[in-house]
This record gives sequence, C-alpha cells and structure tokens, in this order.
Amino acid sequence: MEQGFAIRVRGQVQGVGFRPFVWRLARAAGLRGEVLNDAEGVLIRLVAQDCGDFIAALRADRPPLARIDAIEAVPQVFAAMPEGFSIVASTGTGAETRVTPDAATCPECRAEVFAPGRRQGYAFTNCTHCGPRYTILRELPYDRARTTMAGFDLCPDCAAEYADPADRRFHAQPIACPACGPNLWYEAGGKEVAGDPVALAVAALKAGQVVAVKGLGGFHLACDAADARAVALLRARKRRPSKPFALMGTEAMICAHATPSEACWRLLRDPAAPVVLVPARGTLPEDVAPGMRALGVMLPYTPLHHLLIAAFGGMLVMTSGNLSGAPQVTGNDEARKALARFADGFLMHNREIARRLDDGVERADPPMVIRRARGRVPGTLPLPPGFDGAPRVLAFGGQMKAAICLTKNGQAMVSQHLGDLDDAETALEYDRTLRDLAALFDHAPELAACDPHPGYRATIAAEGAGLPLIRVWHHHAHLASCLGDNLWPLDGGRVAGIVMDGLGLGPEGAIWGGEVLLGDYTGFERVAHLAPAPLPGGDSASREPWRNALARLDQAGLSAVADRLFPAAPRALLRQAARAGVNAPQSSSAGRLFDAFAALAGFAGAQSYEGEAAMRLEAMACPASPYPFDCRDGGVIDPAPMFRAAATDLAAGRDPGEMAGAFHAGLARAFCAPARALVQSGRAQAVALSGGVLQNAFFLRECLAALDGLPVLLHRQIPANDGGLAFGQALVAAAQHMAAAKSL
Repeated sequence: MEQGFAIRVRGQVQGVGFRPFVWRLARAAGLRGEVLNDAEGVLIRLVAQDCGDFIAALRADRPPLARIDAIEAVPQVFAAMPEGFSIVASTGTGAETRVTPDAATCPECRAEVFAPGRRQGYAFTNCTHCGPRYTILRELPYDRARTTMAGFDLCPDCAAEYADPADRRFHAQPIACPACGPNLWYEAGGKEVAGDPVALAVAALKAGQVVAVKGLGGFHLACDAADARAVALLRARKRRPSKPFALMGTEAMICAHATPSEACWRLLRDPAAPVVLVPARGTLPEDVAPGMRALGVMLPYTPLHHLLIAAFGGMLVMTSGNLSGAPQVTGNDEARKALARFADGFLMHNREIARRLDDGVERADPPMVIRRARGRVPGTLPLPPGFDGAPRVLAFGGQMKAAICLTKNGQAMVSQHLGDLDDAETALEYDRTLRDLAALFDHAPELAACDPHPGYRATIAAEGAGLPLIRVWHHHAHLASCLGDNLWPLDGGRVAGIVMDGLGLGPEGAIWGGEVLLGDYTGFERVAHLAPAPLPGGDSASREPWRNALARLDQAGLSAVADRLFPAAPRALLRQAARAGVNAPQSSSAGRLFDAFAALAGFAGAQSYEGEAAMRLEAMACPASPYPFDCRDGGVIDPAPMFRAAATDLAAGRDPGEMAGAFHAGLARAFCAPARALVQSGRAQAVALSGGVLQNAFFLRECLAALDGLPVLLHRQIPANDGGLAFGQALVAAAQHMAAAKSL
C-alpha cells in the first residue's frame, strides 16, 4: 500500500497535449503514477507524500491551448502502482469537461508544411497545439476512435510520433501524413481532374473562376478578391448583391489592403483565427465590401489554406459555401449538389466534418464578438458569482442569429451561430444542434428558458421540450447577457441597461427596440425609451428604410419633406394604414430609427441584408456636434427635433457624413443621459450596453464618451446582438428559479 493523491483537473484539458505534459512533468520530478482522460477532464494518480509543487507546476507550465478551471487533490492509498509514470486509456463517456475549439495551424506545423520532409505540402498537418478538434469530434472523451479520423489507421512513422511522449504529436488525435491520412483532390465538370489539386484550384482562381474549398467546419466559396469581374460573378451566383465578403490572406497581403492596429493583429493571430474587421485602404474593388470603410479579413488557419494562399499569391474572397441565408454546406455529396451552380471547381478532401461551424467575426477596437463560431465554440464561460448551485438550464435563444445555451456545474456553453430560423434548413440545423449538444455534453436540463414571442421557432421548440419553462423578455435577456459577460455578481445590484436593437417583444405585447432599463438578473423596469412610431407595412418596414423615414418625418411635422424625398412611394396608402393602425404596429425600435435616418441621408431601395442601411450610415459618419433630441415626461426620447434639424441641413446641402455623425452623437447622448442619472442617483451601480445597435463602433464610442467617468459594462465574449440572447435567458431563468426556491 502506497500513499498518494488523486488529482482532478477540470477545464479545457482534453485534446491540448495535457496528458503528455503531465507525463513529462512527473518524469522530470521522478514521480510514479498515471494520467488519463475521463468524462470529467483529466485524472492524475500520483504516488507522493506532497503534491503542492506538482500542482503549482501544472498551473504555471500548462500547454498553450489548455485552460484550467479547477484542480482538486484528494489523498488516496494505492494498492499496487507500477514503476514509472504512464499514460493510460481513457475511461467513461459523457461530458463534465470542456471540449477544445479548433485551433489555427501553429508556427511549427506551418513551417513543416513548407519545408522538405514527409509532410511538405501536406494539407492535414497538425499537432497537439493546433488543428481540428470540435469539428471532428463525435463524442467524449476526446480520442481518435471518437473522431472522424477513426477510419485513418496510423502508418508506422505517425504511430511512432503518437507514442513518443517527447514528440509534440504525442497523443495528437488528428495526427496524419500523406501515407496514412486524408487526401485532397480537385473536381470540375462533375469529375476528378488529374494533377496537383492546389495547383488546379489556383489556376481556376487566376482565370476568374469560383472554387468551392472544403475547410474545417464547412465549404467556402473562393475567388480572386482583386478581380472585380470574379467578385461580381460570385455575387450574382450567390444572390448576395451587397453584403460584405470575408477575405483571407497572409499578413503582408492584409497590410497591402488594410491598416490593422496592434489590437487587430493580436486578434488575427489568436488560435481562434476569426474574421477581424479592420480599416480598408481602398485598394480592392468596391464590390468586395460595398459602402464599407472596413474589410473583414482572416489569416489562413489550416495547412490547406496556407498552401492555397501561398500558391495563389494574393488575397482571396473566402465566403461561406451556401445560398445566402441557408446553412453552410459540409459534406462532399451535399456540396456537389448544392454548390454546383455557384462553383466552377471543387477542392475536396475525405476527412468528414462532424459539425458545421462558420467563421467567427470579431472587432478589436472596441473589442467585441459579432459572430461566435469556429475557434471560440465550444469553449465555456464561468457563471457569475452567486450562481453556485444554479439549476441546469437549456436556453433556446431567439429567431434571428439563433444560438442555444446550456448551463451545468457553474459553466455556460453558448453554441455556435446557427443563423435565422425563418430559413427551413437553418431550423433543421437548429434542431440537430439541440440534440447534438445535449448528447455531447451529457446535459440533462432541469429548466428551459425562451423568448415570450409565440411565433419564434425557438419558443415553439422550448414549449415542446417537456421542461418547466421560464419566458424571458427579449430586452431583459440582452441586459442579463451583458451582465453575465462581465461576471456581474448575482447580488451586485441593479444597473442601467441601454438596450437597442431592431425588434423585440416587450410586456403587454409592445414592440420594443430602444430602451433604458433599470434591472438585474431577476427583473427590470423601463425607465426611458424611444418614442414609438408606426412600422408601415409591418415586416416590410424592416426591409425598406424609406417606410420608417416616412413615419418619423410625418411625426415631426415634415410630411412635405417626405413627399419630396419619396415621390414614387405609395405615401397616401401607408399614411392611411398608419392612422388606422392597419399592419402598422407601434414600435420603439432604435434599429428602425437608424433605417429612417439612412433613408433621409440617401439610402435608396430595399436592404439586401439585415442592418445594411445602418452599416452604411456608420461607414459614412464622421465626428460632428450632436443633433437635438427631446426627453418628454415618462422618459420618452423624441427624435422629432433631430429630424427637423437634419431636414434643414439636407436642404442646405450639408455633408452627409457630418449629418450621419450628428445623428449618432445625438442619439448616444439622448440615451446616455437617463442612464447617467440612474447611476448618479445611486439607483444603478453601473451602465450596461447591449443589443445589436451596440455593435456599431461609431455609436458605441459616442456612448462611451457620453458615459465618461461611470462604470460601463460592454460585451466581450458574447455577442451584443441576438446571438447572445440564449446566454441572458439562461442567467435570468436560473436567477429567478433560485430566488423562488429561496423564498419558499
């Protein structure tokens, strides 16, 4: 019998080289024992009289991708521990541990791909510090047999690396080489083409063609970003007339077309390798990102992308392989059917994608996650202080930018961006993700949370889940999401929440979208809000900004201005409908106010994607003195004075960029004033900024200037848009459930 310790390590510790790290650490210290993966993380059995120094080394020297949440050591007596220290087979299934997100190619593997050797030019090179994880994982614990690499038997050389604790590929589950791993090929005209697949794809791209490229979480559609005709061809085929395209290139290529800050570079070089919004130089065709001052760029994040970009020698458009609004294609047969009308050729491989993941989209200044996806998911977030003992919650999110959230053991897992549930294929993907994550994370929820809107598919799914259900008002969920993102304690007190977005259902059936709330996780009250206006034509008002301009100008006594601006519109019919309240619901939507001003400033026609008018307005804005807003009794923020001032400027020929800047500044001051008053009076402890409008960097900076000197909470890891709703719903549901239980 020997004295020792059972050491449990929880967190992101599987698939990151943690077991070989423990092996090397124990061997260097001359310790005996073993290490293994199991459903709760990593378990270490150590023969020792004391383990303090060993645990300190675990924390200090952990592998680059490892994240440790907790280390628990329990004294244990071992009956017979073999000599030395070994890595033993994983045990159990289920998931108490964190799954590692996919990670961009590390410098060592990138160098190996371009250097002489057996992996030179190999598109599936990886090690324990990089490569696919979540996109190839079928179930936990994370071992090769439970991934889509299971069918590729290791050759003797790879097997030797896999078994050598001194090698960086020791127990790297996706390990492969040309002799034993996945392979590439190129297809065109419905058949495989002989030759070097990357060279064939490059030749097609240089000829102005569109190539479908199979990546980590799905297919991309690629074309030459510098070829205006190729970009226009891709837009026409994809039916995506103006939404900006994502771009991929080397650091030198990005510098040639954009001006990233140091913060941008840190984000671009992060293992998550997201698409990062950076200021454009204006050297690429306008059709790459129409009307925008920024480009969405990313570095190559797999060996295949590195090989393709290096061989092509220029920046590539790299957009999701799908019809706009539909889920990204993942399977080879699916791609041949769904993308044949878009792509002239296919750069394919035979490593199966276990789950669909879009590229993440982020901004470095101010820092924000716009689309939480590849590289961030399925990383978990700790629940704020005070949520110890919270029930396991399944939150279903909203209708737009759908995502779900699972909470368990003090952690929250927010799913990848799934898309808009109005699309039938996206709705099916949403249902699959609900089942997939429940199984993968061994999640048995005790409570469900959803939006109260009865028409949301997410709400309908929640109602059919057979669980106790808590309905969380849309804008309360936004507020709670921001609080949780900042680890605001459950008992931290109330905050002033500036919540601004397109549309969300409020109490008594009201359509909200521009609110100042005073609240916490358990409840809220509405302190101020944008003056409501009709949405002429209902849903059509979300697509056609001129409708909102007509309503707001009429409210401001500027009907004659509306008549001049929109002479061909059916103004009389819409005005009559608005007066009668027919298909013209009242709304305090800040998003529709942005649309209205954009139409006044010259945006014509319909939006081809959500937020287009507001994004173009942001892109044209420059610093200017704020337009005036009135704040009437009851905290009603009236934009009529702003529209009257803007109409005067429009008639005088003022620069549209200055007008856009004055609008942003005036709106920010109007909403920040009541929030500031709440903090200064002691009723609120801080200001929280949430909702899709707060993704507007120009507007966010204006808000921060107006709130200078106050504690301000911003979204960092969770999107401010509806992609963060599920996280907020889960926190509200847990808090309300705990409060109700405490009161019994």
